[in-house]
Amino acid sequence: MATPSDWISLAEAARILAAGNIQFRPETIGRWARSGRLQSIKLGGRRFVRRGQVRALIAAPRSVRAGDLQPRLFEEL
Repeated sequence: MATPSDWISLAEAARILAAGNIQFRPETIGRWARSGRLQSIKLGGRRFVRRGQVRALIAAPRSVRAGDLQPRLFEEL
């Protein structure tokens, strides 16, 4: 179950992304929330998003081992 501290303002979400060197305005994050790309709630005219979902946007990319690639993927290079 989500706790109140799991929900953050759009401005705080933008600051978290900025700390990960990803620049988005709070308005953009608000559009994502309204479109359903991020889970959100609206209280008192303000929209809040889930902290974990925002942090997941800056998670380190997964690495791929060369052996996992298709053998002929780079044949033409």
